[in-house]
Amino acid sequence: MKKNYISVALILLAFFVISFLSNILGALNPSVSSTYDLSETMAGFLPFSFFIAYGIMSIPAGFMTEKYGEKKMMLFGFLLAFAASLLFVGVPSFGVFLFSLFSIGSGMAILQVVINPLLRESGGKENYAFTSVIAQLIFGAASFVSPLVYSWLVINLGKDENTNPVINFLSSVTPTDMSWISIYWIFALFSLIMIALIFFIKFPKVELAEDEKVGTKDSYLALFKDKTVILFFFGIFAYVGVEQGISYWMSKFLQTYHEYDYETVGAVAVANFWGLMTIGGILGLVLLKFLDSKLVIKLFTLLAIFSLAFALLGPANISLYAFQASGFFLSVMYPIIFSLALNSLRKHHGAFAGILVSGIMGGAIVQLLIGFISDLTSLKVGMFFNFILLAYILSIGFWAKPLVNNKTIELKKKK
Repeated sequence: MKKNYISVALILLAFFVISFLSNILGALNPSVSSTYDLSETMAGFLPFSFFIAYGIMSIPAGFMTEKYGEKKMMLFGFLLAFAASLLFVGVPSFGVFLFSLFSIGSGMAILQVVINPLLRESGGKENYAFTSVIAQLIFGAASFVSPLVYSWLVINLGKDENTNPVINFLSSVTPTDMSWISIYWIFALFSLIMIALIFFIKFPKVELAEDEKVGTKDSYLALFKDKTVILFFFGIFAYVGVEQGISYWMSKFLQTYHEYDYETVGAVAVANFWGLMTIGGILGLVLLKFLDSKLVIKLFTLLAIFSLAFALLGPANISLYAFQASGFFLSVMYPIIFSLALNSLRKHHGAFAGILVSGIMGGAIVQLLIGFISDLTSLKVGMFFNFILLAYILSIGFWAKPLVNNKTIELKKKK
């Protein structure tokens, strides 16, 4: 297969845009709650609207991609994001915002299903491990950048005598008391650029390996009856739940309990959370060459539990940095859970992967639970729900029985 480096570059750019759009809600939470006067439960509907789309769309997107092809589905995914962003900035009501989040989430779910096999085909199967790591690093970099862009926008919008043409344009089309909405103009622009690039670039034909195909109705029915499948589904559910359960609420927590400004300190803290997650992912790759993956996930989960405890119970400066550090310790969980899951079954890996990806809906349901508990008690008590999720992830390191263990390097040769 001839490598298509233009396609690889486009796919890596797609990873950046997907992450840029997906991981901004934590930075926006305090602003949105203030604008619409939301209770914690209602604030939980924001990530719910976005992440529930993964639960609904992931498996259908696999079937649609096999029928219509990768290029059409990528265009459709970004078109959804573009239209939803434009709709919201045109009609910035809470109801339209929820609909917009669901539409953007649906587009991102479609894109997540499409781009991994496309990256394998475009960059060459023999380079897939390398290009996947690069893609994850770019994904993490975008998660780090987007809250900083949001903070830059809200600080500069409305300033007198601003000579920046971008700020001046956004100031003219954004309500003065809703400066955070300006980020959705950026989303619309990025999505439009991706639509134009995808339209003019020729994609390679993807030949799915047998274990990458979405599977049949019978294969799904068989998987849903398998206890291992259900346990690992809840592993992904728990991971995304706790990832969002920390990143989404941390800025509001720091504002509520420690009076940190959410448009500056809070937004930077969210950015650093994602940045440290990227760095932790790099370290995790190295550790997995020397240690069994079950040991790594147990070690990192225990450290995440301690970090979250310091964040929720410590004084202001400890809380600020402990929240950010938790991103570092969460970094290895998703890839390890996913690989342990796929290595625990002999067949139907494509269908199983679709079920696992639908577990991303944990990011939706957990936030509603945290919001509901917070309204009944307090945000601090609500965020303690994350410890239950981390306990489940920790248990995976004990009960998982993969058929194939990750390959490690022996430091000393056996005599």
